[in-house]
Amino acid sequence: MAERVQVREIDDDEGRRLLRIVRRSAASVVTWRRAQMVLLSAQRMPVAKIAEVTFTSADRVRDVIHNFNTGGFDSLYPKYKGGRTRTFSLPERREIKKIAKSKPAEHGLPFSTWSLAKLADFLAAEGVVDEISHEGLRIMLCEEGVSFQRVKTWKTSRDPDYAAKKACVEHLYSIADGEVIPDDDEPEVVFCLDEFGPLNLQPHPGRQWAERGGQHKDPKREPRPRRRATYTRPHGVRHLFAAYDLAKDQLYGHIKKTKNRSKFLEFCRYLRSLHPTDVRIAIVCDNYSPHLTTKRCQRVGAWASANNVEISYTRPTAPGSTGSRPSSPPCGTSPSTAPTIPATRPRAA
Repeated sequence: MAERVQVREIDDDEGRRLLRIVRRSAASVVTWRRAQMVLLSAQRMPVAKIAEVTFTSADRVRDVIHNFNTGGFDSLYPKYKGGRTRTFSLPERREIKKIAKSKPAEHGLPFSTWSLAKLADFLAAEGVVDEISHEGLRIMLCEEGVSFQRVKTWKTSRDPDYAAKKACVEHLYSIADGEVIPDDDEPEVVFCLDEFGPLNLQPHPGRQWAERGGQHKDPKREPRPRRRATYTRPHGVRHLFAAYDLAKDQLYGHIKKTKNRSKFLEFCRYLRSLHPTDVRIAIVCDNYSPHLTTKRCQRVGAWASANNVEISYTRPTAPGSTGSRPSSPPCGTSPSTAPTIPATRPRAA
Protein backbone atom coordinates (compact mmCIF):
# COMPACT_ATOMS: atom_id res chain seq x y z
CA MET A 1 0.00 0.00 0.00
CA ALA A 2 1.33 3.42 -0.99
CA GLU A 3 2.40 5.75 1.78
CA ARG A 4 -0.13 8.44 2.62
CA VAL A 5 0.86 11.92 1.44
CA GLN A 6 1.22 14.20 4.43
CA VAL A 7 3.01 17.39 5.27
CA ARG A 8 6.25 17.16 7.20
CA GLU A 9 6.43 17.94 10.90
CA ILE A 10 6.09 21.68 11.48
CA ASP A 11 7.19 23.49 14.60
CA ASP A 12 5.22 26.03 16.62
CA ASP A 13 6.61 29.05 14.75
CA GLU A 14 5.69 27.59 11.37
CA GLY A 15 2.22 26.70 12.67
CA ARG A 16 1.63 30.24 13.91
CA ARG A 17 2.81 31.62 10.57
CA LEU A 18 0.36 29.38 8.70
CA LEU A 19 -2.45 30.51 11.01
CA ARG A 20 -1.61 34.17 10.37
CA ILE A 21 -1.79 33.61 6.63
CA VAL A 22 -5.15 31.81 6.87
CA ARG A 23 -6.79 34.12 9.42
CA ARG A 24 -5.64 37.39 7.91
CA SER A 25 -6.64 36.42 4.37
CA ALA A 26 -3.35 36.85 2.52
CA ALA A 27 -3.18 39.33 -0.34
CA SER A 28 -3.20 36.44 -2.82
CA VAL A 29 -6.05 33.94 -2.71
CA VAL A 30 -3.65 31.35 -4.08
CA THR A 31 -1.38 31.76 -1.05
CA TRP A 32 -4.39 31.57 1.28
CA ARG A 33 -5.63 28.30 -0.26
CA ARG A 34 -2.19 26.70 -0.25
CA ALA A 35 -1.64 27.64 3.39
CA GLN A 36 -5.05 26.20 4.23
CA MET A 37 -4.17 22.89 2.55
CA VAL A 38 -0.87 22.65 4.42
CA LEU A 39 -2.51 23.51 7.74
CA LEU A 40 -5.22 20.87 7.28
CA SER A 41 -2.61 18.29 6.35
CA ALA A 42 -0.66 19.18 9.49
CA GLN A 43 -3.84 18.30 11.43
CA ARG A 44 -3.65 14.78 9.93
CA MET A 45 -6.57 15.27 7.57
CA PRO A 46 -6.39 12.91 4.56
CA VAL A 47 -5.83 14.25 1.07
CA ALA A 48 -9.29 13.33 -0.18
CA LYS A 49 -10.95 15.21 2.67
CA ILE A 50 -8.71 18.28 2.11
CA ALA A 51 -9.67 18.29 -1.58
CA GLU A 52 -13.34 18.18 -0.61
CA VAL A 53 -13.00 21.03 1.87
CA THR A 54 -10.95 23.28 -0.41
CA PHE A 55 -12.97 22.49 -3.56
CA THR A 56 -10.03 21.23 -5.59
CA SER A 57 -8.61 17.95 -6.84
CA ALA A 58 -6.64 15.46 -4.80
CA ASP A 59 -3.71 15.73 -7.21
CA ARG A 60 -3.56 19.45 -6.62
CA VAL A 61 -3.46 18.92 -2.85
CA ARG A 62 -0.65 16.39 -3.20
CA ASP A 63 1.37 18.83 -5.33
CA VAL A 64 0.97 21.60 -2.75
CA ILE A 65 2.07 19.31 0.08
CA HIS A 66 5.07 18.00 -1.85
CA ASN A 67 6.13 21.54 -2.79
CA PHE A 68 5.86 22.70 0.82
CA ASN A 69 7.91 19.75 2.04
CA THR A 70 10.71 20.61 -0.38
CA GLY A 71 10.48 24.40 -0.72
CA GLY A 72 9.01 25.58 2.55
CA PHE A 73 6.98 28.77 2.77
CA ASP A 74 8.35 30.08 -0.53
CA SER A 75 6.20 27.48 -2.29
CA LEU A 76 3.05 29.11 -0.89
CA TYR A 77 3.57 32.31 -2.83
CA PRO A 78 2.78 32.11 -6.56
CA LYS A 79 5.50 33.00 -9.02
CA TYR A 80 3.64 34.46 -11.95
CA LYS A 81 5.23 34.37 -15.35
CA GLY A 82 2.61 36.03 -17.43
CA GLY A 83 2.85 36.55 -21.17
CA ARG A 84 4.72 34.65 -23.78
CA THR A 85 8.34 33.63 -23.45
CA ARG A 86 11.11 36.02 -24.41
CA THR A 87 11.68 36.30 -28.13
CA PHE A 88 15.45 36.50 -27.78
CA SER A 89 17.62 34.33 -25.59
CA LEU A 90 20.10 35.72 -23.09
CA PRO A 91 23.15 35.22 -25.40
CA GLU A 92 21.29 37.01 -28.20
CA ARG A 93 20.39 39.91 -25.93
CA ARG A 94 24.00 40.22 -24.79
CA GLU A 95 25.23 40.23 -28.39
CA ILE A 96 22.68 42.90 -29.35
CA LYS A 97 23.76 45.03 -26.39
CA LYS A 98 27.42 44.59 -27.31
CA ILE A 99 26.83 45.67 -30.91
CA ALA A 100 24.67 48.63 -29.85
CA LYS A 101 27.47 49.93 -27.61
CA SER A 102 30.09 49.55 -30.35
CA LYS A 103 30.85 52.02 -33.12
CA PRO A 104 29.52 51.43 -36.63
CA ALA A 105 33.03 52.18 -37.91
CA GLU A 106 34.26 49.05 -36.12
CA HIS A 107 32.03 47.02 -38.43
CA GLY A 108 33.10 48.84 -41.58
CA LEU A 109 29.98 51.00 -41.85
CA PRO A 110 30.20 54.61 -43.10
CA PHE A 111 28.34 56.37 -40.27
CA SER A 112 29.21 57.35 -36.74
CA THR A 113 26.08 56.54 -34.72
CA TRP A 114 23.58 53.71 -34.65
CA SER A 115 19.95 54.51 -35.26
CA LEU A 116 17.27 51.95 -34.44
CA ALA A 117 16.66 51.29 -38.13
CA LYS A 118 20.34 50.87 -38.98
CA LEU A 119 20.98 48.69 -35.95
CA ALA A 120 17.98 46.46 -36.67
CA ASP A 121 19.04 46.03 -40.31
CA PHE A 122 22.62 45.23 -39.28
CA LEU A 123 21.52 42.64 -36.70
CA ALA A 124 19.36 40.89 -39.28
CA ALA A 125 22.08 41.04 -41.94
CA GLU A 126 24.70 39.58 -39.60
CA GLY A 127 22.40 36.77 -38.52
CA VAL A 128 22.28 37.79 -34.87
CA VAL A 129 18.47 37.69 -35.06
CA ASP A 130 16.08 36.66 -37.79
CA GLU A 131 14.13 39.89 -37.55
CA ILE A 132 13.43 42.59 -34.98
CA SER A 133 11.23 45.66 -35.04
CA HIS A 134 12.44 49.13 -34.17
CA GLU A 135 10.15 49.35 -31.15
CA GLY A 136 11.11 45.88 -29.96
CA LEU A 137 14.77 46.81 -30.26
CA ARG A 138 14.22 50.02 -28.30
CA ILE A 139 12.39 48.19 -25.51
CA MET A 140 15.04 45.48 -25.32
CA LEU A 141 17.88 48.01 -25.11
CA CYS A 142 15.98 49.88 -22.39
CA GLU A 143 15.60 46.66 -20.42
CA GLU A 144 19.35 46.06 -20.77
CA GLY A 145 20.15 49.54 -19.44
CA VAL A 146 21.26 51.05 -22.77
CA SER A 147 19.92 54.46 -23.80
CA PHE A 148 20.76 57.01 -26.47
CA GLN A 149 22.82 59.76 -24.86
CA ARG A 150 24.05 63.12 -26.07
CA VAL A 151 27.23 64.55 -24.59
CA LYS A 152 29.41 67.56 -25.31
CA THR A 153 32.66 65.73 -24.61
CA TRP A 154 34.04 62.64 -26.31
CA LYS A 155 33.90 59.47 -24.25
CA THR A 156 36.27 57.28 -26.22
CA SER A 157 39.93 57.57 -27.00
CA ARG A 158 41.23 58.87 -30.29
CA ASP A 159 44.33 56.73 -29.99
CA PRO A 160 44.24 53.75 -32.43
CA ASP A 161 46.22 51.66 -29.91
CA TYR A 162 43.86 52.47 -27.07
CA ALA A 163 42.60 48.91 -26.52
CA ALA A 164 46.06 47.37 -26.31
CA LYS A 165 47.35 50.09 -23.98
CA LYS A 166 44.33 49.86 -21.74
CA ALA A 167 44.72 46.09 -21.48
CA CYS A 168 48.37 46.58 -20.55
CA VAL A 169 47.52 48.98 -17.73
CA GLU A 170 44.71 46.74 -16.51
CA HIS A 171 47.38 44.05 -16.31
CA LEU A 172 49.44 46.37 -14.10
CA TYR A 173 46.46 46.83 -11.79
CA SER A 174 45.97 43.08 -11.64
CA ILE A 175 49.58 42.80 -10.52
CA ALA A 176 49.03 45.47 -7.85
CA ASP A 177 45.90 43.69 -6.60
CA GLY A 178 47.74 40.39 -6.38
CA GLU A 179 45.58 38.73 -9.03
CA VAL A 180 48.52 38.14 -11.40
CA ILE A 181 52.10 37.15 -10.66
CA PRO A 182 54.43 39.54 -12.55
CA ASP A 183 57.06 38.24 -14.93
CA ASP A 184 60.73 39.02 -14.50
CA ASP A 185 60.57 42.15 -16.70
CA GLU A 186 57.25 43.46 -15.32
CA PRO A 187 56.77 45.98 -12.49
CA GLU A 188 56.02 44.59 -9.06
CA VAL A 189 54.99 47.93 -7.52
CA VAL A 190 52.55 50.43 -9.07
CA PHE A 191 52.22 54.08 -8.01
CA CYS A 192 49.70 56.68 -9.20
CA LEU A 193 51.31 60.13 -9.00
CA ASP A 194 49.88 63.61 -9.33
CA GLU A 195 50.44 67.17 -8.15
CA PHE A 196 48.06 69.59 -6.50
CA GLY A 197 48.72 73.24 -6.09
CA PRO A 198 49.00 76.01 -5.27
CA LEU A 199 47.46 74.97 -1.97
CA ASN A 200 44.73 77.41 -0.95
CA LEU A 201 43.25 78.35 2.42
CA GLN A 202 39.99 80.19 1.88
CA PRO A 203 37.25 80.53 4.51
CA HIS A 204 33.75 79.63 3.44
CA PRO A 205 30.53 81.20 4.71
CA GLY A 206 28.53 79.23 7.25
CA ARG A 207 26.14 79.38 10.19
CA GLN A 208 26.55 78.61 13.88
CA TRP A 209 25.42 79.65 17.35
CA ALA A 210 27.82 82.20 18.86
CA GLU A 211 27.89 84.94 21.46
CA ARG A 212 26.77 88.37 20.39
CA GLY A 213 29.26 91.05 19.47
CA GLY A 214 29.19 94.81 19.14
CA GLN A 215 27.68 96.76 22.02
CA HIS A 216 26.34 93.52 23.52
CA LYS A 217 29.76 91.91 23.58
CA ASP A 218 30.93 90.47 26.88
CA PRO A 219 34.25 92.20 27.71
CA LYS A 220 35.53 89.00 29.31
CA ARG A 221 34.89 86.95 26.20
CA GLU A 222 37.92 85.57 24.42
CA PRO A 223 38.38 86.63 20.81
CA ARG A 224 36.94 84.35 18.21
CA PRO A 225 39.45 82.06 16.48
CA ARG A 226 40.66 83.61 13.28
CA ARG A 227 40.11 81.71 10.08
CA ARG A 228 43.29 81.92 8.11
CA ALA A 229 43.24 82.58 4.39
CA THR A 230 45.76 82.90 1.59
CA TYR A 231 44.36 85.77 -0.40
CA THR A 232 47.88 87.16 -0.65
CA ARG A 233 51.10 85.17 -1.04
CA PRO A 234 53.91 87.23 0.49
CA HIS A 235 55.93 84.08 1.21
CA GLY A 236 55.30 82.19 -2.02
CA VAL A 237 53.09 79.19 -2.71
CA ARG A 238 53.24 75.47 -1.95
CA HIS A 239 52.51 72.44 -4.11
CA LEU A 240 51.65 68.91 -3.03
CA PHE A 241 53.29 65.95 -4.78
CA ALA A 242 51.36 62.79 -3.91
CA ALA A 243 51.68 59.14 -4.93
CA TYR A 244 49.31 56.30 -4.14
CA ASP A 245 50.64 52.77 -3.72
CA LEU A 246 47.92 50.53 -5.12
CA ALA A 247 49.08 47.34 -3.43
CA LYS A 248 49.61 48.77 0.07
CA ASP A 249 46.71 51.26 -0.13
CA GLN A 250 49.10 53.93 1.17
CA LEU A 251 49.55 57.57 0.19
CA TYR A 252 52.93 59.32 0.06
CA GLY A 253 53.31 63.09 -0.23
CA HIS A 254 55.86 65.90 -0.29
CA ILE A 255 55.31 69.66 -0.12
CA LYS A 256 57.37 71.65 -2.64
CA LYS A 257 57.74 75.36 -3.32
CA THR A 258 57.71 74.88 -7.09
CA LYS A 259 56.28 72.38 -9.52
CA ASN A 260 58.79 71.56 -12.26
CA ARG A 261 60.73 68.68 -13.73
CA SER A 262 63.44 68.79 -11.07
CA LYS A 263 60.93 68.56 -8.22
CA PHE A 264 59.12 65.79 -10.05
CA LEU A 265 62.34 63.80 -10.33
CA GLU A 266 63.09 64.42 -6.65
CA PHE A 267 59.78 62.88 -5.69
CA CYS A 268 60.29 59.99 -8.11
CA ARG A 269 63.68 59.32 -6.52
CA TYR A 270 61.96 59.18 -3.15
CA LEU A 271 59.47 56.63 -4.48
CA ARG A 272 62.34 54.65 -5.96
CA SER A 273 64.09 54.61 -2.57
CA LEU A 274 61.13 52.89 -0.95
CA HIS A 275 61.95 49.60 -2.68
CA PRO A 276 65.14 47.74 -3.56
CA THR A 277 66.72 48.64 -6.89
CA ASP A 278 66.12 45.16 -8.31
CA VAL A 279 62.34 45.60 -7.84
CA ARG A 280 60.86 47.22 -10.93
CA ILE A 281 58.24 49.87 -10.22
CA ALA A 282 55.67 51.60 -12.41
CA ILE A 283 54.60 55.24 -12.00
CA VAL A 284 51.31 56.30 -13.58
CA CYS A 285 50.96 60.06 -14.09
CA ASP A 286 49.35 62.53 -16.45
CA ASN A 287 51.27 64.05 -19.33
CA TYR A 288 51.90 67.38 -17.65
CA SER A 289 54.98 68.79 -19.34
CA PRO A 290 57.43 68.26 -16.41
CA HIS A 291 56.58 64.55 -16.53
CA LEU A 292 57.51 64.10 -20.17
CA THR A 293 60.68 63.23 -21.99
CA THR A 294 61.15 65.75 -24.79
CA LYS A 295 63.81 66.42 -27.37
CA ARG A 296 65.09 69.33 -25.31
CA CYS A 297 65.10 67.50 -21.97
CA GLN A 298 65.43 63.75 -21.64
CA ARG A 299 66.15 63.61 -17.91
CA VAL A 300 62.93 61.76 -17.05
CA GLY A 301 63.46 59.03 -19.61
CA ALA A 302 67.14 58.65 -18.80
CA TRP A 303 66.45 58.43 -15.07
CA ALA A 304 63.66 55.89 -15.56
CA SER A 305 65.80 53.66 -17.77
CA ALA A 306 68.73 53.81 -15.37
CA ASN A 307 66.69 53.09 -12.23
CA ASN A 308 64.44 50.23 -13.34
CA VAL A 309 61.31 52.40 -13.49
CA GLU A 310 58.44 52.35 -15.97
CA ILE A 311 56.39 55.53 -16.41
CA SER A 312 52.92 55.49 -17.96
CA TYR A 313 50.89 58.53 -18.94
CA THR A 314 47.21 59.45 -18.94
CA ARG A 315 45.54 62.11 -21.00
CA PRO A 316 46.02 65.69 -19.78
CA THR A 317 42.34 66.40 -19.17
CA ALA A 318 41.42 63.22 -17.31
CA PRO A 319 39.88 64.41 -14.01
CA GLY A 320 41.32 62.62 -11.03
CA SER A 321 43.00 60.10 -13.25
CA THR A 322 46.31 59.66 -11.49
CA GLY A 323 45.35 60.50 -7.95
CA SER A 324 42.54 57.97 -8.02
CA ARG A 325 43.88 55.06 -10.02
CA PRO A 326 43.26 55.48 -13.75
CA SER A 327 41.98 52.52 -15.67
CA SER A 328 42.96 53.36 -19.17
CA PRO A 329 46.22 55.21 -19.57
CA PRO A 330 48.72 53.81 -22.03
CA CYS A 331 51.29 51.37 -20.85
CA GLY A 332 54.64 52.60 -22.03
CA THR A 333 57.99 53.73 -20.83
CA SER A 334 58.82 57.34 -20.22
CA PRO A 335 60.65 58.10 -23.49
CA SER A 336 57.41 57.66 -25.41
CA THR A 337 55.13 60.59 -26.07
CA ALA A 338 51.96 60.91 -24.06
CA PRO A 339 48.88 60.03 -26.12
CA THR A 340 45.37 61.13 -25.30
CA ILE A 341 43.68 58.46 -23.20
CA PRO A 342 40.66 58.83 -20.91
CA ALA A 343 40.58 57.38 -17.42
CA THR A 344 37.40 55.59 -16.39
CA ARG A 345 38.12 53.54 -13.28
CA PRO A 346 38.43 55.76 -10.19
CA ARG A 347 39.97 54.41 -7.05
CA ALA A 348 40.01 56.70 -4.08
CA ALA A 349 43.44 57.55 -2.75
